[in-house]
This record gives sequence, structure tokens and C-alpha cells, in this order.
Amino acid sequence: MHQTNFLVREPLLDPQQRVVGYELAWQHDASATPALADLEDLVGFVAAHVNDAERGWLLRNKTLFLQAVPGMLSTDALHDLPPEHTVLSIRTAELANPDTLAAVRALRAGNVGILLRNCDLARAGNRLPMIASFVEVRFTGADVAAQARAYAALKQSSVRMVGRPVATWEDFDACAALGIDAFVGKLHLTPRPGADVKGMNPAQTTILQLMQMVQANADVPKIESVLKRDAALSYKLLRYINSAGFGAGREIQSLKQAIALLGYQPLYRWLTLLLATASTSGYSPVLLETAVVRGRLAELLGLGTLGRADAENLFVAGMFSLLDRLLGIPMKEVLATVPLSAEIVDALLERGGRFGPYLALAEACELNSSLVSSLAASLQLTPEDVNKAHLSALAWTQNVTG
Repeated sequence: MHQTNFLVREPLLDPQQRVVGYELAWQHDASATPALADLEDLVGFVAAHVNDAERGWLLRNKTLFLQAVPGMLSTDALHDLPPEHTVLSIRTAELANPDTLAAVRALRAGNVGILLRNCDLARAGNRLPMIASFVEVRFTGADVAAQARAYAALKQSSVRMVGRPVATWEDFDACAALGIDAFVGKLHLTPRPGADVKGMNPAQTTILQLMQMVQANADVPKIESVLKRDAALSYKLLRYINSAGFGAGREIQSLKQAIALLGYQPLYRWLTLLLATASTSGYSPVLLETAVVRGRLAELLGLGTLGRADAENLFVAGMFSLLDRLLGIPMKEVLATVPLSAEIVDALLERGGRFGPYLALAEACELNSSLVSSLAASLQLTPEDVNKAHLSALAWTQNVTG
């Protein structure tokens, strides 16, 4: 089937701000009900790209949440997704139809997750755990005491609660206090407030020094001597180079070998990733995961047209576009301390130059944005190109941040 629509993802957070799953949908008009064919197409496409015949489930411990309508509850494509990592969300009113209820019970018996939307918790009562594994609760911030009473009974059952919409960290804290298990909102783009530390920690200062040396094409022994001063960094580099399949069938044990084998531009790209993961100020696991997905998606989007070297620059641009939030300092300050090419700076500040449109497209994929279509068209990328890159970036990120 020729794809005409684009994927949008929304992370689900647990009370520790970790990403426990993703809600995947086609870009859509929020008020419209998706067509059966579109939903079946989504399940089939996702299954084909994140559940590999040889490598298995590429999203590791993440669960996917997919919207469902009664007609698709028996679609063959569902058999291609691991049931323990799949949750179908359906409107509670649909269960009034006996056939739909029977199909939902059959899916639950097969260990597929079911999330009920628009559920009247008081009316559902004791039957809920037999039908659903999740229930969506609408968080309004009003009458929290009444909500707490309604949720208390659920907390004693196996049903987990997903709060929506949770738009601020204050709401997040209120929901966590109510015992809600997961949260959907725009929090993946918002740093957690209240962090006392701002700016660089010692590990990041060392990484920064290495980035400057790499950018200046310093000699390998000089880079090696700085790396040797930080045992944790040295260990991470050797672990990375041996796990990433660079070695010629043997383990790389010397830093000099590792640097030479990796090359300067890939080393810079790796240091960028490290700079973000070494953050301790305002640290938010969801923000970091978003930055890595964005960087990898921008890289994959540009790979065909720009080639490998420039695509690695796109990864750096994608990561840096959230580094100000990860480090808790303004973007101008980040750019003053980190050596970046003029093209990357242009992409970061203006979304301009050759790299800017790819970065803008990767960002737009995080939101239900009409910009995705026009940006992709301007870069001569088809919806299928973008969607494949999106799922590939999501899978790649699990191995880097997991």
C-alpha cells in the first residue's frame, strides 16, 4: 500500500520520568475518528519495522500503544506484534457490542494489552480487570479528592492508569501522588524545573575539551592523553567500539587503536551523545531519549541525499537542539562553549542552511504537525521514507540509552 501519511509518536512516562512506551498514530485531525483501513495499515507497518524476524522486538522494554476500532481487533497484522509489548486503546462505549466485547476478551486471553478510553470508573466496577489492562483517566486538576477516591479502588487491582493530558510538571506530580502509573503530555520537550545545578559538570568539561581537540584535528596521542585522565570515559569508548562492530573480529583494548579505528567525525558524534548523557542538571530521561531519537532521525533523513559525513553532522545538530534544556543553560551559552561548524549553528539557531530543514522535519515528527508533509516534500522524501527512518531511529535509540 502506498503510504500518504506520517507517523507521530508520543512518549508515555512513568513516575520516575522514564519512557515506558510510545503511542504511535498517523498525523491526524484530533477531532476525527481514524478510518479502519488506516489503523490496520499502521499496525502492519509498525509490526514490519520494529519486530524483526531474526533480532526480535527492536524496542526492547518499550510498550507500543495503538488506537483501535472494533473492526481491526482481529486483523492478521496484530499477530506480528509481541502481545506483551502491544496495547490497543478502544473507546469503552464500543464494548456495548457483544462481538466487540468477545474480541477484546480474546485479545486479553492472548496477553495483548487493552486500554479503555472514556471509561466511567464507577460503572465499570469489578468487571474492569477482566476486560482491560489499562484505563485512561482524564486529568483536569479539579476536585483531586474525588479523583483520588475513584483511583484508590483501581490501585488495588491489576489495571494500570494512564493520565491524559498531563501538560505541566505540576500536573505530573499531582498525578503521581494519586497513584497514576503512566502519563501522556508534551513533557518530553520540557525540562524538569527545580534543578539546582546549571551548566557543565566535570565529566562534561572533559568531554568538551575532547570535542574541541577533535574539531581542531589534534594528534591522536594528545586526545588519548586527555581520555586517559578519565577512566569512565575511556571505559565507555572501548565498550562502544567493541559493541558497535568496528573491530576486525578482535577486541580493541588500546585507546589509540579505538580513536584511529573510529575516525574523528564519528568520534565527535559519539562525544556529543556522551555530553548529553553525562548531564546531571535538570536531568530528565525522557528529554535525553527525545534528543537521541531526534538526532538519529535527522541523520537518517539526510543520509541518502547528503552522504554519511554530513548525516553525522545532522546527528550532532539534532542532539544539540535539546542540549540547552538538558544542561539547563541558554542555547547561546551552549554554542559559546562548544565548537560547532557554521552550518550546524545555522541549523540550530535559524533552522537554516543545508541541515536546517532536516532538523525541522525531525522535530515536527514529535508533534501532530501539518508541517511534516511540506517539509518532507521540500526534501523530496516520501511518507514511507520518513516513517521508516522514524521507527529505525526509535529502535536505534533503545540500544544507546537502554
